[in-house]
Amino acid sequence: MHHDSQLDLDKSFLSHSPGYWSGEGITEKEWNSHKWQLRNRITSLSQLEKHLNLHEDERNGVILSGTKLSMSITPHFFNLIDRNDPNCPIRRQLIPRIDETIISPYEMSDPCGEDSHMPVPGLVHRYPDRVLFLVTDRCASYCRYCTRSRVVSGAGDQTLSTEFEAAFDYLEKHTEVRDVLLSGGDPLLLSDSKLEKFLSRLRSIEHIEFIRIGTRIPIFMPQRVTDDLCQMLQKYHPLFMSVHINHPRELTLEVKEGLERLANHGVPLGNQSVLLRGVNDDADVMKVLVHKMLMCRVRPYYLYQLDLIQGSSHLQVPVAKGLEIMESLRGHTTGYSVPQYVIDAPGGGGKVPINPDYIVQRNSERVIIRNFEGKTFEYPEPAVQPDPLLDY
Repeated sequence: MHHDSQLDLDKSFLSHSPGYWSGEGITEKEWNSHKWQLRNRITSLSQLEKHLNLHEDERNGVILSGTKLSMSITPHFFNLIDRNDPNCPIRRQLIPRIDETIISPYEMSDPCGEDSHMPVPGLVHRYPDRVLFLVTDRCASYCRYCTRSRVVSGAGDQTLSTEFEAAFDYLEKHTEVRDVLLSGGDPLLLSDSKLEKFLSRLRSIEHIEFIRIGTRIPIFMPQRVTDDLCQMLQKYHPLFMSVHINHPRELTLEVKEGLERLANHGVPLGNQSVLLRGVNDDADVMKVLVHKMLMCRVRPYYLYQLDLIQGSSHLQVPVAKGLEIMESLRGHTTGYSVPQYVIDAPGGGGKVPINPDYIVQRNSERVIIRNFEGKTFEYPEPAVQPDPLLDY
């Protein structure tokens, strides 16, 4: 559970540089370089123990992490961790726990059924008019609940082998595809020039109208969001970006500035949160989170029920709790700050919206609805009369 004093603190946009690295001779120029951030990621037990009081469950989890999903935490994001609290919401997302070795019978290595919807290696075509293009298998940091832990980080059982030319050839031939989502791994790990090659190639395909980039790097490593990157992205509009923020503490001053830089260059920003036990499964925390997002010009887009990824049961939240959180938002705060709660149907069924029941009763004559206060209202179903103009 949250503490009110901490929640008050999380409402603020605090600077976190250089935090744990103070006194280690790090210059401001180094800290503000995303290349320095990448080179100095926390990847070992000895590095963790230097900075944190580890719980035994965490220590054992780190020792075993190389067999499933590597551990990697950028210095920027590591600064958000409470060094003495093993239940810190940032720690729960990034530091392995021994619980990851517990596999429930209903958990899967590929919960969204992506591998079975892959006509070309690295290209997932599950919905009629859009595709998912996996351009890399690496991230700046690795979320312990990663849906693609089977292929990212190099530690899992599978490898991601995208055949880029075959993917572009498929896209050129399939004229029904109008929307391409670049994901991975994290596309913003690519250099500006490499990313631009992807974007320009996609833009050369006439029927592709809409490009999206799915990334957590503006949160893990805001130093990557440079003016040069933003100016390059600006050339390929309409281009949208989906970021991934789960807790208010992740929205630091540096992250806010990076998100604003993207928005100022015309990149609309949507957020996809994952409902996680001990992180954001609390109505007050979620409300602070969505309000802070709007202050950063990010529209809360989806709230995901956690996919049934192997070893994630310690982070699972009951759907009933998710619905309760949605009830606490709808009508009680700005509509723009209310995400759509979804379950990605296990096995490849796609995203299914999950909503509280606001329709109390419905028949051919009327609909009885309730509002956020629990009051009921009647809306008569219109009697559809012939319209000579519509039938003309």
